[in-house]
Amino acid sequence: MRTTLTLDDPLAKELKKLAVETGQPFKNVVNETLRAGLRRPNVVPPRPYRLTPVAMGVPKPGVDLGKALQLADELEDGAIGAKLEQRK
Repeated sequence: MRTTLTLDDPLAKELKKLAVETGQPFKNVVNETLRAGLRRPNVVPPRPYRLTPVAMGVPKPGVDLGKALQLADELEDGAIGAKLEQRK
């Protein structure tokens, strides 16, 4: 059956890429992809995992947790400095 189908651009690019990689016509790739999706209509998503929160203690004196990005930058700078020291 011939029909018009509108695909999202990213999806069309993936299908075209797959067609080129497999050497199959675009039409065949689309049909096989749809068939595969129809064969698995009742796929159950994985169960969500649960995280148990733990206390991390009291922040160091002078550390303002309201400035999280600044704290992250300082920690990253320290880690980079430690790596550079190991290279010497």
